[in-house]
Amino acid sequence: MSERGALRVRLDLLAREVAKFGVVGAVGLVVNIAVSNLLWRYTDIPTVRAGLLATLVAILCNYVGFRYWTYRDRDKTGRTRELTLFLLFSVVGAVIETGVLYAATYGFGWDTPVQSNVFKIVGIGIATLFRFWSYRTWVFRALPDGETLPAGEASADVPPADGEALPDKGVVTTEGVAQGRAVPVPAPAQAAAVRAEADPARR
Repeated sequence: MSERGALRVRLDLLAREVAKFGVVGAVGLVVNIAVSNLLWRYTDIPTVRAGLLATLVAILCNYVGFRYWTYRDRDKTGRTRELTLFLLFSVVGAVIETGVLYAATYGFGWDTPVQSNVFKIVGIGIATLFRFWSYRTWVFRALPDGETLPAGEASADVPPADGEALPDKGVVTTEGVAQGRAVPVPAPAQAAAVRAEADPARR
């Protein structure tokens, strides 16, 4: 595969990852904003503290979505390490998110419902960039070269293992692209060999 083709594969996989991350993040955003507004409206919990509680609820929802959908094809051998790092980086993201709301509320006095929602969303946006980088790099790690998930757990977005046959597409070879995952390439030579073996039988 050419260098340009390899880059195209990497970008395609990254685009899918970003899209899935965005969907889970959007669900988390809805949960975060909904819980925040419920607490602000129906409880006497201070604005920033209520926003932090809502963030923690959203973090739990996000973990389920990331582990079992966005990154379901990633390494699953170290769940304790994974969950610990997820909580650690999520706390850092929560500090970033809550820090923006805190600065707006107590630094500038912007604490009306509309202003609180606006800065809550701004904080979530900044924290999301950090979370995306940290989760994909440290939490949900790619499988080491040569390792695959157990049968039935592979994602539809992940190509088959090296040397595995694909219907009507030949075999798969590793080209060192997309985190060492296999890439399908045609195998016309195999089809020609089958036809050559079949011709003598007809004669």
